[in-house]
Amino acid sequence: LPALPALLWLALAPLPGAPGPAARAELRVRVRLPGGQVTEESLQADSGSDCISLELRTADGALVTLTADFRQEVKIFRALILGELERGQSQFQALCFVTRLHRNEIIPSESMAKLRQKNPRTVRQAEEVRGLEHLSMDVAVNFSKGAQLSSHIHNVCAEAKEAIYTREEDVKFWLEKGVDGSMFEVLPQTSDLPDLQRCKLCADRWKPCICSYSLSIEWYPCMLKYCKSRDAGGKVSSYKCGIRSCQKGYTFDYYVPQKQLCLWDEET
Repeated sequence: LPALPALLWLALAPLPGAPGPAARAELRVRVRLPGGQVTEESLQADSGSDCISLELRTADGALVTLTADFRQEVKIFRALILGELERGQSQFQALCFVTRLHRNEIIPSESMAKLRQKNPRTVRQAEEVRGLEHLSMDVAVNFSKGAQLSSHIHNVCAEAKEAIYTREEDVKFWLEKGVDGSMFEVLPQTSDLPDLQRCKLCADRWKPCICSYSLSIEWYPCMLKYCKSRDAGGKVSSYKCGIRSCQKGYTFDYYVPQKQLCLWDEET
């Protein structure tokens, strides 16, 4: 096979019709944050449960995790945000945002489990910057029932039992798949509460408001790359030979019963 210039290379996939055994893998990649700071990102894949997870610490100290459950078509973002103790907050605040996982957003778990890294000390930057996604999280998810949606919610969102959010349009998709609707509760909206403001405009720290939280997955394998080879008879075939990396940012808007739970969302 020719030398592979890709940042990461893939072991040859099993032949079609002959799936290989379940595989698990963990990878650590050094990535550069927008302000120039370098952080380490952890990527884990489990082809047996058909899921992957990525975790990194942001410049402000928050620990951000993305879990992709391919089997249930569910994507879980978790943020552990450092609290402001001098302003009456706890040591950290946990948030979970659950959305539908679409096809081709990220490489399959089976392929992720086969990734092997070259030059682990190199600082990586994504090849493609995907557009910012702004999501209105207008539904709360009941933690005790969340395992029916994805078994990973129980572990990933354990610290965020009272702060698990999703979107009404995603709920409709899951309901059509047979998920129990009793785990979902529609949150108050501006149409229900005319005085409901965005938290950054709300002067009273104890009033309900619409909070906004932004996060970014700085580096993740979003697409497979294919190379071509020619056998002795001249027949050309393609094989997986690497990945394309992407960066994507998200902003989530959601209801909080008091601004005290959203102190980062203030005008400066």
